[in-house]
Amino acid sequence: MKIVAQLILLICLGFVNTPGFAASPTSGDFVSSRSSSLAPILKRTLSAVVNVRADIKITDPAILYQIQRQRAAQGQSNGAAPDSISSTASGVIVDAAKGYIITNAHVVNDAQTVVVLLDDGRHYTAKLIGLDKASDVALLQIKAQYLTAIPLGNSNTIEVGDEVAAIGNPFGLNQSVSSGIISALGRTSLGIENIENFIQTDAPINPGNSGGALINTKGELIGINTAILAPDRTSIGIGFAVPVNIVKVVMQQLIQYGDVKRGVLGVGVQDITPDLAKAYDIGGKNPTEGAVVTSIHLGSPGQTAGILVGDVIKEVNNIPIRNANDVVSTVGFLRVDSKVNLNVQRENKLKDIPVVLTDAKKLRNAASATDPYFYGVGMQNFFLLSPVYGEINGVMVVSVDPDSHAWQADLRPGDVIIGVDQEKVSNITEMKQASNTDKTTIVLNILRNSGSVFLVVKKEDN
Repeated sequence: MKIVAQLILLICLGFVNTPGFAASPTSGDFVSSRSSSLAPILKRTLSAVVNVRADIKITDPAILYQIQRQRAAQGQSNGAAPDSISSTASGVIVDAAKGYIITNAHVVNDAQTVVVLLDDGRHYTAKLIGLDKASDVALLQIKAQYLTAIPLGNSNTIEVGDEVAAIGNPFGLNQSVSSGIISALGRTSLGIENIENFIQTDAPINPGNSGGALINTKGELIGINTAILAPDRTSIGIGFAVPVNIVKVVMQQLIQYGDVKRGVLGVGVQDITPDLAKAYDIGGKNPTEGAVVTSIHLGSPGQTAGILVGDVIKEVNNIPIRNANDVVSTVGFLRVDSKVNLNVQRENKLKDIPVVLTDAKKLRNAASATDPYFYGVGMQNFFLLSPVYGEINGVMVVSVDPDSHAWQADLRPGDVIIGVDQEKVSNITEMKQASNTDKTTIVLNILRNSGSVFLVVKKEDN
């Protein structure tokens, strides 16, 4: 018999009182192996970590169904199920004068009201300045005097092995402190957020720690605790925090604009393996460091600036690039219309390329303007000797962007286009010519499996 232990990624959503939900054991004390104590530092920082209580409106029918089942199991089937839940999480005061508090976006997303409870018992209804789901960062503001803020550190200077402490409200236990070290940096591909570049720590983090502080031994904020990797919703010493340098960039945009509008470079990149470095004859001291450009979108800033497939991006605005994710996370936090300098390696020579980032919608409009009916559709010329239809010359659909009008019209990979507006087409060139019209829609005749259908495709809006 096989026994499979399955780990789940658990976003540390604010603790909700749920029967049978017990806390896990914590690791050893932060100072057990040292003669010094963090007590003096914690005295200066503990009051900057607050309790965040959010009344969250339930919009997901699946969650409502789960609540109804839970109520029925507890003998509370009478009456309608609540349409909101109250959760308890954490937040960090980062500006005492202006009352700014950082927490996680998932803590306050869809919240009807947010209440901040200070360590001295004062409580305030907070104003949501803005949130960014992609990085899971939100900014609150309260009007209060005599606040204490945590000084912001520099997450670019931290190293694996540095000692850290996590402060928050796990399971509603206000201002709890756990300790450990930085286990890893630059954790990506975890499926937690859209843009990931996490600090990993073994300092125990539990539900309710979301939005809390990860501090170094100087008492500086180096990260905002966000998630844990855990079986059965208990801590096993694998926690993740958003680096404070990312928090700073997001916070500045939220303060200035109330939202985060990311600029788009419009290139595809991948990591450089030793074999790829050798095959491409990529020189330098560390040939696998950087990200190689694999594709360039039509009409993108990358194309306009002269970036070529095969270029190796080494730096973005003087920030070293180690891998493809570094490009995504670095560019992903720059605002639309930002001027960016890329340092690329081309034929073993370094070259600076200035680029102005564009808006994702503008990039889409530029691409769709060149092909308004087939935006987001990958295709190739197709020939088949069919026992049913005989010789078939047409255009096979290879891929379709789910956010395109072609997808909405039910065009799918594997379809073979053989006609446009009752005009027979046998290749991509003929298809483009036949679809060169000012009409708002075109009718495609396609072969699908063993049958033939007509599809009406709308022109993309610009």
